[in-house]
Amino acid sequence: MENSVNKTVLTNGVRILTQKVPHVRSVSMGVWVNAGARDEKPAQSGLSHFIEHMIFKGTRKRDALLIAKEFDAIGGQTNAFTSMECTCYHAKVLDMHLSKMVDILSDIFLNSEFNPIEVEKERPVILQEIGMIEDSPEEWVHTLLLKSFWGDHPLGRSILGTPENINRFDADTIKDFLRSQYQPDHILISAAGNMDHDRFVDLIAPAFEIIPPGRQLPDRLPPDINPVNQICERDTEQVHICLGTTGIITTDPRRYTLSIMNAILGGNMSSRLFQEIRERRGLAYSVYSFASSYEDTGMLGIYAGVSPDRPEMVIDLLMEELNRLRAIPIDSSDLINAKQYLFGNILLSSENTDNLMSRIAQNEIGFGQDIPIQRVLDEIESVTEDHVQELAQSVLRENRFALSVLGPYSAVNSVAKRNLGL
Repeated sequence: MENSVNKTVLTNGVRILTQKVPHVRSVSMGVWVNAGARDEKPAQSGLSHFIEHMIFKGTRKRDALLIAKEFDAIGGQTNAFTSMECTCYHAKVLDMHLSKMVDILSDIFLNSEFNPIEVEKERPVILQEIGMIEDSPEEWVHTLLLKSFWGDHPLGRSILGTPENINRFDADTIKDFLRSQYQPDHILISAAGNMDHDRFVDLIAPAFEIIPPGRQLPDRLPPDINPVNQICERDTEQVHICLGTTGIITTDPRRYTLSIMNAILGGNMSSRLFQEIRERRGLAYSVYSFASSYEDTGMLGIYAGVSPDRPEMVIDLLMEELNRLRAIPIDSSDLINAKQYLFGNILLSSENTDNLMSRIAQNEIGFGQDIPIQRVLDEIESVTEDHVQELAQSVLRENRFALSVLGPYSAVNSVAKRNLGL
């Protein structure tokens, strides 16, 4: 039986959620902020990610070295990430070190100093991270797709920001943005593992309940999607192709159908794209589909890395598979296999406290409540062949595709003016 999620809301709006897993020796904890890269204005692009880096650079009690030493001394693991809509600071320790983990994470989240000297030291690190992405064609073509699909909307920008912005940000800019976004009603703390909810609240609440409320944050603006083609010449061994079309929002009831459709299309090694393009034709080493969902929009995407003499052929095959998905009902065997694949992924991930911690936080942010795993499994089981075809017909519409291509001139020029339609 799945253990229930406990929830406590502090007087200032900070939410605390836990899920007890008594048969493990670990506890995973995350401090989440419902604020990310899409909440930045163009001149602020990259600030959320910059804050993520600076949180670990020192407080009044601990410098960066002491933070690292204290986590290492208890065998702990800690990290952070920034997404379009969230920022998370997380750690995992043995259950006996719960109070120490709470103390360190609370301190760095609430008391980071953002010392100007540390800002200057971290600036080239972030610039190197931007350069690392640009040096990786597979990652960079995904960034290009964001611009092709979302245009000038914040979702169309890189989470890392631009070198121009990163070189301009100073300590005051970073602190001002943090104060504006890190409001208590946008903060939640989630934990999963061998721990007691009431004890965890007693440990965490004194530090977080004193956060003063701030001003009301503006609503996020949904994008006006006008997908375009974006061709980027680069002297690479492969041509990197990213194709994007309309997806669904995070809370859409069809999200389970989308998971099945994505698995059938290109989500695993038995998927249509992998089998047709890699196994049968040998046209690509890496080919897959993916789905990105946000509170008010979404995208379904495909990536393939191919030989410079084959980009048009592969694009034709991608469109053929999308058209097939739209026009012809899937086989019952494909549906059953996709369901079993998802069941396995969900149940295996539930054995990891990091995944459980993340899951309960994302459910709270997206839905305002816990969604038990069994309910998810039941919803997946209820998906039919007709549901998949209806969703495909809804999202795979003519002239709603963005295409990004990165590679040698002769190859990218051949697809520069390509019209994508079903």
